[in-house]
Amino acid sequence: MTSRSRRHTKPVDNIKAEADKLLNTLYTQAKAQFGEAVKSYWFYAEEYCPGCQMRPIGVIKMKGENAVSMNAFIYRARSVLIGYFLCEVCANFIFKEVEKNPHIKSTPLHADIETNLIGAYHKHLSSLDA
Repeated sequence: MTSRSRRHTKPVDNIKAEADKLLNTLYTQAKAQFGEAVKSYWFYAEEYCPGCQMRPIGVIKMKGENAVSMNAFIYRARSVLIGYFLCEVCANFIFKEVEKNPHIKSTPLHADIETNLIGAYHKHLSSLDA
């Protein structure tokens, strides 16, 4: 999946509900496109950005307006679509890289994000066993 942003016009309290709704839509699209490669979805709901792991996730400014950077990728080893938000710095880095090279599919930051999300997903699975 590519980076996606979603305009945010509702109170911050509603971000989680909006994220669930959007992730469900992304899951439906991924399921239609990739079939059995996607069997479930999970949302990374930690406070800190999975890219830098140091800045909080929240509303970002895009072209002077409030937005959130909702993204997803398929963790193929587990057939799970993982949804997540990015912080403003990481989101803007990716947007700038895509502007420089519109055909780019991923950046080194994407690899870090995926590694961090896979670790968080495994931690989540371990907590279910406890």
